[in-house]
Amino acid sequence: MANLKQIAAELSLSVTTVSRALKDGPEVHPSTIARVKEVAKRVGYVPNHHGFALKTGRTLTMTAIYPMETQDHLSDLLKIPLIEGMTLAARQAGYSMSIYSTTPDDDPVESVRRQLQARSTDGLIITRMVSSDPRVKLLLDQGMPFVAFGRTDLDVAYPYVDIDNEQIAYEATRQLMDKGCRRIALQLLVPGDQASAMRLSGYERAMAEAGIPIDQSLIGHGMFTMESSAAWFDRLLGSSDPPTGLACANELGLLGALHVLGRRGLVPGSDVHIVTRDSTRLARFLPARIGVHSVDMTGVGRMLVEVLERRITNPVGPVETILFKGQFDPGE
Repeated sequence: MANLKQIAAELSLSVTTVSRALKDGPEVHPSTIARVKEVAKRVGYVPNHHGFALKTGRTLTMTAIYPMETQDHLSDLLKIPLIEGMTLAARQAGYSMSIYSTTPDDDPVESVRRQLQARSTDGLIITRMVSSDPRVKLLLDQGMPFVAFGRTDLDVAYPYVDIDNEQIAYEATRQLMDKGCRRIALQLLVPGDQASAMRLSGYERAMAEAGIPIDQSLIGHGMFTMESSAAWFDRLLGSSDPPTGLACANELGLLGALHVLGRRGLVPGSDVHIVTRDSTRLARFLPARIGVHSVDMTGVGRMLVEVLERRITNPVGPVETILFKGQFDPGE
């Protein structure tokens, strides 16, 4: 198997220059980087990560702990853009990206402890943040570099990348009001998670500003698969005072709602106005008048890795906190 010395000898370069070139080092001329990579590819050079780990104590691996939705497999398709962004960014930074899949029933703290005990990663990405999330303090105490996808309400500095779910829900509610809606239904995802708490806060703020009392029966909690969304929204539409507007949690919640509207002979954008959050661009291909808040989840994934890589390199550096905004398309 080819090694750095063989590549260096063929190109009449030092081993150090070859090593830096393979890592796209800024101190190496681009033409030299291209020559080194061409030879490395031709001779089948593969980095010796095991040797690197023994020498430095680093694994060149990042791990994202990601709950999978075992009750509805289509829900996991919504995660693909985020995973794609993380994978591409990790590769560009010279790391492997490992996805540690858990089920909704697994203990999130225990999942982190397993990763700490295994010592098989240089840094963690944790997701699905909850109120006073104990994983943050655990990772800070253990000195493990990490970044959270989402926020928690602890009074401690920690790195995170998040989506401004409060502002998205606020804008969605205001947009529906601008269409004349006063009975506005709101979908919330996992009960107890911070993303749902932020969405509820944005909805409540918009309703308070408009002086509209909140009807708790219009607020739905659940995973909002297509089936659960359809069942919940069908119950609301069958009530004596049905909603005239709906703020959907995601694309699957939207599909369930559209299914019910079609079955009842109601027209979205006319009989019921809808605004949804969309991470996969699915909504733009639907033949319906729908307001959409799109979020660049691939970009979010890239940013998670970039923040984590900087944390691994400089654990005592600035604590980065980044908030992604949703881009609104009225669709009507």
